[in-house]
Amino acid sequence: MRKGKNKESSRVKSKKFEFFYCLFLFINHPVQILQGPVRHLFYLAAGGRLCPAGFIMKRILISGLFSLLLTGIAYGRQTTGGNGFNADSAYAFTARQVAFGPRVPNSPAQLACAAWLGQKLAQYCDTVYRQQVTVTAGDGATSLRCINLVGVINPAATRRILLLAHWDSRPWADRDRKKKKQAIDGADDGASGTAVLLELARVLQNSAPGRGTVGVDILLADVEDYGKDEWQDASYALGTQYWCHNPHVAGYTAEAGILLDMVGGSKARFPMEGFSRQYASPVVDAVWQAAAAAGHSAYFPTEKEGYITDDHVPVNTIRHIPTIDMIHLPRHSETGFPEHWHTHRDNMSVIDKHTLQAVGETLLYYLRHL
Repeated sequence: MRKGKNKESSRVKSKKFEFFYCLFLFINHPVQILQGPVRHLFYLAAGGRLCPAGFIMKRILISGLFSLLLTGIAYGRQTTGGNGFNADSAYAFTARQVAFGPRVPNSPAQLACAAWLGQKLAQYCDTVYRQQVTVTAGDGATSLRCINLVGVINPAATRRILLLAHWDSRPWADRDRKKKKQAIDGADDGASGTAVLLELARVLQNSAPGRGTVGVDILLADVEDYGKDEWQDASYALGTQYWCHNPHVAGYTAEAGILLDMVGGSKARFPMEGFSRQYASPVVDAVWQAAAAAGHSAYFPTEKEGYITDDHVPVNTIRHIPTIDMIHLPRHSETGFPEHWHTHRDNMSVIDKHTLQAVGETLLYYLRHL
């Protein structure tokens, strides 16, 4: 019994060796194998070793091709294709930011993450601007290092769209029950919007929207979340406020702006926020129509919500660019925001690739149909 089993094992091993040997030949010599007399060319490709043509035709040409398709990503191809938004990529960009640690002003993590973000923008955009300045916190005394980054795609285009998100994380977990004075990861509130914009930049680098007539400017704003309730509303969005007064290009304007804030949470709901409707109603309509056309109306209900003090407010009131806020506002929430908002639960466990995909595809549809 044991001897017979060993014989069968030997035959199986032999066939496995033939299969993988021939698959190796197919991968390295596909043109020779698929052209001319298959048996003869396999003999030449093997340097004198002959692979059985029938075995190759049945096993290699089918299994080999399928394997190559499955492993195509190893050669740098995205699973959704070169022109599609890839949620896996956006998720990885989110995780990479979180890995730096809390990205709070004046911290080593802030410097490290800013350097990485600058590198990614340089990889995907035509031009990158970096604004490093000192701003004053809402207490009127604390000096904060602020690093804004702007990536420009298709700079020659006169029609421009502004996409923005904040990349810093909150220095306090003031909505948590424990460790209230410790900084949070900010996976959703900060990293998710930035990650979606990085992935959009990757997709758009070789396919400018509007048949090349539209340019996109990506603003990654710092020091958004250093505000407190006991301070005035202006204590929030300090990086965006600075940019509004000192844009990367003198006199900068855009026909529309879209802010992403908390766009990675599971089962997210993006209703029509109040200031967005007040200042940029046509942009709201266009983006929600794009969401429906892209098949994501479940994430973008045509329901009206209250007014949120966010980065889009100074862009509207100071820079006068009609800008909307795409922000997760769940129903029946005590705070009006997700349960993980301003808590230590805002980590990678709350990030959902389906939400990232819905947001990314909605924006991509909007940009490509301008």
